[in-house]
Amino acid sequence: MKLRIALGLALAMGSPAIAGTRPADPLVVDRVVVLMRHGVRPPTKAPAMPAEVTPDRWPDWPVRPGWLTPHGAAAVARLGSADGVAWRQYGLLPAKGCPVPAAIRIVADSDQRTIATAKAWAATLVPGCTLAIDHRPQDEPDPRFSAIESGKAPLDPARADAAVAAEVGPGGFAALDARYRPLLTRLDTILCGTPRPGCGVSATPTGVAPARADKRPKLTGALDRASTAAQILLLEAAEGKPMAEIGWGRATLADVTALGEFHALEFRILARPRDIAAANFAGLADIVRAGLADTGPRITMISGHDTNIANLGGLFAVHWQVPGFAADDPVPGGALILERLHDKAGTRYVRIRYRAQTLEQLRSARPLGIHGPHDRILSIPGCNARGQAGLCTLDAALAKLG
Repeated sequence: MKLRIALGLALAMGSPAIAGTRPADPLVVDRVVVLMRHGVRPPTKAPAMPAEVTPDRWPDWPVRPGWLTPHGAAAVARLGSADGVAWRQYGLLPAKGCPVPAAIRIVADSDQRTIATAKAWAATLVPGCTLAIDHRPQDEPDPRFSAIESGKAPLDPARADAAVAAEVGPGGFAALDARYRPLLTRLDTILCGTPRPGCGVSATPTGVAPARADKRPKLTGALDRASTAAQILLLEAAEGKPMAEIGWGRATLADVTALGEFHALEFRILARPRDIAAANFAGLADIVRAGLADTGPRITMISGHDTNIANLGGLFAVHWQVPGFAADDPVPGGALILERLHDKAGTRYVRIRYRAQTLEQLRSARPLGIHGPHDRILSIPGCNARGQAGLCTLDAALAKLG
């Protein structure tokens, strides 16, 4: 039985023993860099949205606006345990006892939810061990996570606005509003009971507040509010709230998944384009590079936000979809994991995984079992090292970081 469980975990997490049965010169993972979105939280402000969006009172949450919930912390803890199993198989963590301090670097943004996420994850990665977490005092801005606003990496406004226009496509936002009209109407029905004037998100045409050197472009109007409302419904579902509270009982889990496209769309337009992504990710790119270097720690974990995930996804042009979520929508607790590998000759490579819990796993709060979380190796366009689609040389991966 124990052997069967170990084999199941190895298959789920992609252990080197399983991967090594394919080629004569197997690749060995020697470094991982994890960029993880914080766990489940309430809306970041109360009330969650302006009064004209819905006449109904939003559900209560057990913590302050924007803070990690106990349910969210427990979900993150399950991921820490699963990651620990995988990385012991890789040899990145000792089979017993605590790693040396230099082996693991954990960096968190200064929000309560990102600090608490890092703590919950670290506590189960190596139970009984104390791991240092690098973060600014709570709520003190950290320029590593806000490179544009802090002036670390100013935007070129013209290039940023052009990138947004290219993503919006022919016909501009009017065409985009028309394309999403059925989904906007469905969201208005959930918010208002029946669509009616003065209620919902769709009445104001979508636009964009243009970029500045110290400010990213931002959506306005229908698609902006739709993204926010859709994310709130998703967080309610991920928190495990009863269906009577999710969209006031007017939304199904299928609605939650479908409406998540608005959140992913916002990131496709504003966060994934390379000119914006490279600038906004500049402060974290240095941490990623250090984590992929020979002198770096074996494990680097960054506890950040969905925007950070979208930025890195855009830089590598990778795509993912987790059951229960829209394509490319960053999952609470989900992570892009860069694995550095080497062959017998010592040549270094990089591949990327996306690891997250499904919506059902998040809602249920049950142990993940032998299959673990959703975990997939992603295809990286333009990388075909060793004839493997999506495998980058280390130099090629570093070049994509900007």
